[in-house]
Amino acid sequence: MAANLEGDLGWMLGVVFRAYVKASDHALRDVPGGPRGYQILTAAAGEPPRNQGAIAEDLGIDRTVLTYLIDDLERLDLVARQPDPADRRSRLVVATTEGRATWQRLQDELRRVEAHVLSPLPAADAASFLALLSQLACQAQSLDPLTNLCEVAEQVKAVSAPS
Repeated sequence: MAANLEGDLGWMLGVVFRAYVKASDHALRDVPGGPRGYQILTAAAGEPPRNQGAIAEDLGIDRTVLTYLIDDLERLDLVARQPDPADRRSRLVVATTEGRATWQRLQDELRRVEAHVLSPLPAADAASFLALLSQLACQAQSLDPLTNLCEVAEQVKAVSAPS
């Protein structure tokens, strides 16, 4: 490593990000759209169910692209579009039984990916790093929000917490 990169936040984030992406791409290889498809499946598994527009806004995915990704997930019986009882013109995107099982399996695989990427750190340091990174990400998100993704992350954690 060049001495002038030591301590460079952009370089460090980039290296860790690339390691995570490479490993998570393998874990998500069977999901249409890879990470984006997984994010949509995560949104569909959350409560309360949301429509395509809300999911597109939350994830920062163009609505046109989102429609194709949902179509692909629907073909694999991972999600379904259901009429919104509050607005008959709108469709809610919900995870199917197969979709929830797939989502849970993928979460388990991604936990292994995270453990692998964070393996150079002692467990306590990894937990502290993730807590600090969460604070940093939530602060950055609040400065340039798509929506409050920190609330979304908390909801996902609550849904996926072991019973």
